[in-house]
Amino acid sequence: MRFWDASALIPLCLHERETAPLTKLVRTDEGIVAWWASPIECLSALARLRREDALNSDEEGEAQAILRAMAVGWTEVEPSEAVREHAARVLRLHPLRAADSLQLAAALVWCQGDPIQQAFVCLDQRLRDAARREGFHILPDRQL
Repeated sequence: MRFWDASALIPLCLHERETAPLTKLVRTDEGIVAWWASPIECLSALARLRREDALNSDEEGEAQAILRAMAVGWTEVEPSEAVREHAARVLRLHPLRAADSLQLAAALVWCQGDPIQQAFVCLDQRLRDAARREGFHILPDRQL
Protein backbone atom coordinates (compact mmCIF):
# COMPACT_ATOMS: atom_id res chain seq x y z
CA MET A 1 0.00 0.00 0.00
CA ARG A 2 1.07 3.54 -0.72
CA PHE A 3 -0.18 6.89 0.50
CA TRP A 4 -1.58 8.94 -2.40
CA ASP A 5 -1.78 12.72 -2.18
CA ALA A 6 -4.66 14.45 -3.97
CA SER A 7 -2.20 15.83 -6.55
CA ALA A 8 -1.48 12.26 -7.65
CA LEU A 9 -5.13 11.16 -7.59
CA ILE A 10 -6.33 13.81 -10.08
CA PRO A 11 -4.37 12.37 -13.06
CA LEU A 12 -6.03 9.01 -12.39
CA CYS A 13 -9.38 10.72 -13.09
CA LEU A 14 -8.35 12.70 -16.18
CA HIS A 15 -6.16 12.38 -19.23
CA GLU A 16 -3.06 14.40 -18.37
CA ARG A 17 0.61 13.88 -19.15
CA GLU A 18 1.03 12.24 -15.72
CA THR A 19 -1.88 9.82 -16.23
CA ALA A 20 0.01 6.95 -17.89
CA PRO A 21 2.87 6.67 -15.37
CA LEU A 22 0.54 7.08 -12.39
CA THR A 23 -1.92 4.52 -13.80
CA LYS A 24 0.98 2.10 -14.15
CA LEU A 25 1.99 2.85 -10.56
CA VAL A 26 -1.53 2.37 -9.16
CA ARG A 27 -1.81 -0.99 -10.94
CA THR A 28 1.21 -2.22 -8.99
CA ASP A 29 -0.16 -0.95 -5.70
CA GLU A 30 -1.86 -3.24 -3.20
CA GLY A 31 -4.23 -0.40 -2.40
CA ILE A 32 -4.51 3.35 -2.19
CA VAL A 33 -4.32 5.06 1.18
CA ALA A 34 -5.71 8.60 1.16
CA TRP A 35 -6.53 11.40 3.55
CA TRP A 36 -10.18 11.84 4.51
CA ALA A 37 -10.37 15.25 2.75
CA SER A 38 -8.72 14.11 -0.49
CA PRO A 39 -12.04 13.75 -2.32
CA ILE A 40 -12.84 17.40 -1.54
CA GLU A 41 -9.39 18.53 -2.66
CA CYS A 42 -9.87 16.58 -5.90
CA LEU A 43 -13.36 17.98 -6.48
CA SER A 44 -11.96 21.46 -5.93
CA ALA A 45 -9.27 20.86 -8.54
CA LEU A 46 -11.81 19.52 -11.04
CA ALA A 47 -14.11 22.50 -10.50
CA ARG A 48 -11.18 24.87 -10.99
CA LEU A 49 -10.26 23.13 -14.26
CA ARG A 50 -13.86 23.46 -15.46
CA ARG A 51 -13.98 27.15 -14.53
CA GLU A 52 -10.72 27.65 -16.44
CA ASP A 53 -12.28 25.85 -19.46
CA ALA A 54 -9.70 23.08 -19.28
CA LEU A 55 -12.64 20.65 -18.77
CA ASN A 56 -16.22 20.79 -19.93
CA SER A 57 -19.10 19.76 -17.67
CA ASP A 58 -19.28 16.24 -19.10
CA GLU A 59 -15.54 15.68 -18.58
CA GLU A 60 -15.82 17.00 -15.04
CA GLY A 61 -18.72 14.61 -14.37
CA GLU A 62 -16.75 11.65 -15.75
CA ALA A 63 -13.74 12.55 -13.60
CA GLN A 64 -15.99 12.85 -10.53
CA ALA A 65 -17.43 9.39 -11.23
CA ILE A 66 -13.93 7.90 -11.49
CA LEU A 67 -12.96 9.60 -8.25
CA ARG A 68 -16.05 8.22 -6.46
CA ALA A 69 -15.29 4.72 -7.74
CA MET A 70 -11.69 4.92 -6.56
CA ALA A 71 -12.70 6.27 -3.15
CA VAL A 72 -14.95 3.28 -2.52
CA GLY A 73 -11.93 0.99 -2.62
CA TRP A 74 -9.24 3.00 -0.89
CA THR A 75 -8.21 3.06 2.75
CA GLU A 76 -9.01 6.43 4.26
CA VAL A 77 -7.15 8.09 7.13
CA GLU A 78 -9.85 9.72 9.25
CA PRO A 79 -9.53 13.05 11.07
CA SER A 80 -8.10 12.60 14.56
CA GLU A 81 -6.12 14.34 17.25
CA ALA A 82 -3.03 12.48 16.01
CA VAL A 83 -3.49 13.94 12.52
CA ARG A 84 -3.90 17.41 14.00
CA GLU A 85 -0.76 17.02 16.13
CA HIS A 86 1.34 15.78 13.21
CA ALA A 87 0.01 18.60 11.01
CA ALA A 88 0.97 21.21 13.60
CA ARG A 89 4.46 19.73 13.86
CA VAL A 90 5.11 19.54 10.11
CA LEU A 91 3.90 23.14 9.68
CA ARG A 92 6.65 24.23 12.06
CA LEU A 93 9.28 22.26 10.10
CA HIS A 94 8.28 22.57 6.45
CA PRO A 95 6.98 25.38 4.20
CA LEU A 96 3.56 23.80 3.66
CA ARG A 97 0.01 25.05 3.33
CA ALA A 98 -2.54 23.80 5.84
CA ALA A 99 -4.12 21.26 3.46
CA ASP A 100 -0.71 19.85 2.54
CA SER A 101 0.26 19.57 6.21
CA LEU A 102 -2.89 17.51 6.76
CA GLN A 103 -2.01 15.25 3.82
CA LEU A 104 1.47 14.65 5.21
CA ALA A 105 0.10 14.22 8.74
CA ALA A 106 -2.41 11.63 7.51
CA ALA A 107 0.42 9.72 5.86
CA LEU A 108 2.39 9.82 9.11
CA VAL A 109 -0.60 8.50 11.05
CA TRP A 110 -1.09 5.75 8.46
CA CYS A 111 2.50 4.53 8.90
CA GLN A 112 2.32 5.02 12.68
CA GLY A 113 5.04 7.65 12.58
CA ASP A 114 7.58 5.38 10.87
CA PRO A 115 7.78 6.47 7.22
CA ILE A 116 10.95 4.53 6.41
CA GLN A 117 10.15 2.01 3.65
CA GLN A 118 6.74 3.63 3.07
CA ALA A 119 5.82 5.26 -0.24
CA PHE A 120 4.22 8.68 -0.64
CA VAL A 121 2.80 9.32 -4.12
CA CYS A 122 2.66 13.02 -4.90
CA LEU A 123 3.18 15.51 -7.72
CA ASP A 124 3.40 18.71 -5.65
CA GLN A 125 7.10 19.57 -5.30
CA ARG A 126 6.87 21.33 -1.93
CA LEU A 127 4.94 18.41 -0.43
CA ARG A 128 7.30 15.89 -2.05
CA ASP A 129 10.26 17.66 -0.45
CA ALA A 130 8.61 17.72 2.99
CA ALA A 131 7.59 14.05 2.78
CA ARG A 132 11.11 13.10 1.70
CA ARG A 133 12.58 15.00 4.68
CA GLU A 134 10.14 13.13 6.94
CA GLY A 135 11.57 9.85 5.64
CA PHE A 136 9.08 8.67 3.00
CA HIS A 137 10.12 7.13 -0.32
CA ILE A 138 8.65 9.53 -2.88
CA LEU A 139 6.90 8.31 -6.02
CA PRO A 140 7.07 8.80 -8.87
CA ASP A 141 10.84 8.70 -8.52
CA ARG A 142 11.17 11.96 -10.39
CA GLN A 143 8.80 14.85 -10.85
CA LEU A 144 6.78 14.23 -14.04
